[in-house]
This record gives sequence, structure tokens and C-alpha cells, in this order.
Amino acid sequence: MLPPLVYVFNQPLTVFGVPLIVFYLFGLWFLLIVGTAVMTRAVPPDSDPEAPESER
Repeated sequence: MLPPLVYVFNQPLTVFGVPLIVFYLFGLWFLLIVGTAVMTRAVPPDSDPEAPESER
């Protein structure tokens, strides 16, 4: 969200009547969610040390 970038998007411009800063914030929020989903799929699941070998 970094303040210098917020100042860039905090302009008196609107897209379909919605201020540009709103698109920036929701776009950033969406990218954080997508990035988290991608990273969680890339991490292998933890193996349970107490589980029998056949279940690992």
C-alpha cells in the first residue's frame, strides 16, 4: 500500500463514477489473495510424524 503509491492513485479521477484509489486498493487486495493462494499450493503439506507410514 506504500504511501508514495497511494499518492499516485489518490487523484480526482473516477472510473465509472468510482474514485481511482478504490480500484487501487481493491486491486492490491485481490493480488494479495491470489498470491497467497498460489504460494499455499506451492508449499508441500506437512507430514504427521505420528501417522503410520501407510498414511503419509
